Amino acid sequence: MIKRHLESKILEALDYMPIVLLRGARQTGKTTLAKSICSLKKNYTYLSFDHLPTLVSAKNDPITFIERLEKPVILDEIQRVPELFLPIKSDVDAHRLPGRYFLTGSADPLLLPQLGDSLAGRMRLLTLWPFSQGEIEGRRETFLERAFKAAPLPTGATTECSRDEILTRALRGGYPTPFTMSLEKQRHDWFNDYVSLILQKDILDLSKIENVTQMSNLLTLLAARAGALLNMEELSRSIKLNAVTLHRYVDLLKMLFLVHMLPAWHSNIGKRIVKSHKSYLCDTALQLFMLNIDHDRLLKDQNLTGNIIENFVVLELLKQISFSDLSVQLFHYRDYKQTEVDIILEGPGGDLVAIEVKGSQTISADDFKGLKKFKESTGKKFINGIVLYTGSTHLPWGNKLTACPITSLWKC
Repeated sequence: MIKRHLESKILEALDYMPIVLLRGARQTGKTTLAKSICSLKKNYTYLSFDHLPTLVSAKNDPITFIERLEKPVILDEIQRVPELFLPIKSDVDAHRLPGRYFLTGSADPLLLPQLGDSLAGRMRLLTLWPFSQGEIEGRRETFLERAFKAAPLPTGATTECSRDEILTRALRGGYPTPFTMSLEKQRHDWFNDYVSLILQKDILDLSKIENVTQMSNLLTLLAARAGALLNMEELSRSIKLNAVTLHRYVDLLKMLFLVHMLPAWHSNIGKRIVKSHKSYLCDTALQLFMLNIDHDRLLKDQNLTGNIIENFVVLELLKQISFSDLSVQLFHYRDYKQTEVDIILEGPGGDLVAIEVKGSQTISADDFKGLKKFKESTGKKFINGIVLYTGSTHLPWGNKLTACPITSLWKC
């Protein structure tokens, strides 16, 4: 079994918080990780709400269910029984013990109206993404920590990297089950069943929607536009949905960890929420499945690769943020002069690292234009500007500016 970097953070949280919630998409390994934690702790009861009798019992009388439950307990797929949140709150308030509840959810319970803020201050929230490249390689990534160091990133060193390698990794994705499959057809069939299950079951469990086909079309459109600014009006016209319904559908895809929205960075924190977001799919293998792109087409058609490589990099950074001890937020940047930077990393003190993603094996001065302008506008907060590309050499490009192979995300 591939060891998950998040395991240590879960064990740490169980030692001081009464509730730990592990959220993430279906089939990312939450249940496997929960059972691993259960075996380490040994005294945990494990119950899954994918087990119909357990689900029915909990829904029938949630208060009695929690009162009679042997604690500490692991409750898997908690989003299926939102009625339990208030009884859990009452129990925790009466018995404030660390590690009393370890919850997992394939839909983000914090976005469910039934939960609200009932568990605020009582719960540690952690997110399990599909496998990171470091987890696949069996090494702990340190890219974030190195990027925020004031000392220049190492230059002149080489890190093996190629465009084909990055695209092949993007095609395999990080979902544990299809990752182990050797045949492309097997992976295609798995994703076909996976998407069908989520659209026809999980989404309907969360919300009554009018047309499942429209939801599938929306996911395909977002896959094609990964890395682009989300224009809801244009998207509404393309998919022929009114604005209210479209927003509801997008929220459902976010709730199920199929789509991630990257907010815009602004020096005025209050203005960030009104800026346009960029959308990404939460796994590049899922993205390529939705676009019906196979291995041969992906490697041959360079017009397809730009947003796929950017999606791949954004997801690797999100994964690293989830298990890093460094508190980092992820943004994109675009100002009124149309200066753009693909990724902005903001540390807890406001320190900034700017990243451009390029699918080419060579770089030029033009690739650093956005980074230089962002550096000028942010002054001392700017720590490093990095162009991630598919070449193999770390190259200096001026003060606090470096070109690095994409594989340096996990190989250095």
